[in-house]
Amino acid sequence: MDSESVCLQTDEAGARKKGYIYLILTFTLWGSLYVVSKFVLGRLPAFTISFVRFLLAFLALTLIAGKSETRIEKKDYKYIVLIGCMGYFIAVGAQLLGTKYAGSAMASLLNSLNPVTMTIFAAVILHEKLTLRKAAGVLLALGGVYVIMGTGGDGGSLAGILLSLFSVLLWSAVSVITRRVTQKYDPLQITKYGAGAAALCYLPVCTWEIAAGGGLQNISADIPCVLSLLYMGIVCTGVAYLLWNKSLAVLEAGTCSAFYPIQPLVATLLGILFLGERVELSFAAGAVLIVAGVLISLRPGRSCARK
Repeated sequence: MDSESVCLQTDEAGARKKGYIYLILTFTLWGSLYVVSKFVLGRLPAFTISFVRFLLAFLALTLIAGKSETRIEKKDYKYIVLIGCMGYFIAVGAQLLGTKYAGSAMASLLNSLNPVTMTIFAAVILHEKLTLRKAAGVLLALGGVYVIMGTGGDGGSLAGILLSLFSVLLWSAVSVITRRVTQKYDPLQITKYGAGAAALCYLPVCTWEIAAGGGLQNISADIPCVLSLLYMGIVCTGVAYLLWNKSLAVLEAGTCSAFYPIQPLVATLLGILFLGERVELSFAAGAVLIVAGVLISLRPGRSCARK
């Protein structure tokens, strides 16, 4: 093996390690989003929060990007629209409505199907190999999510369940397509324009929501609320989505999806620390399954497809 090949392998290994770090940070931030959302939702309507989130994300990423951007070809505009409107607007919006009508426990449980659907879409669209080890790791981690979330509640309404499932399928498909786009353009650029497109889509819904609620005078936005919105918009949306897209640029979509179960794990931990939520023995058992599943899925294994 020549020195050039060794350097290429070293660079690839370094990029993968960075991708793993990005993913851990991404799902840690998204996990914290659930806790902060509980506080803000008592003061602002749901879609108004989403509009502010993506507007702040767009502004923050614009400042970070500066003038160093690659010109996006006209034929690729459709991908920006797809990521921003279909992913950040419709998929995230459907998730909000699904949580409202199905309940947080059921919506969170259905959201944990993302690793399965993303792995399937990645195999079909991007022809990524589905290894036996990766499949086993994903299933093990999903088992951990199930143990933590439990099966409590009335199961939610059919409309809520269907909205949550639709959100999972659409987000997975958009994420897989994002993986392809980030091979051509800077993830920062893609995330910025996607957030901007999402903010434009949320604006009319936000305007209607505020008007239906009696106008701006009925909105309570004190300093803690404003600080929470800044955190949700700049950190949990701008930074987290950027890290997610950076991960998709260097790692297979199926590998990225294996980290999804970390999100409910972090959300539960932060709920215990900051909201005084109670934890049972099932949490520890589920946490072990999630960590084991992620670690197993990251190790190379045999392909499920016959050669």
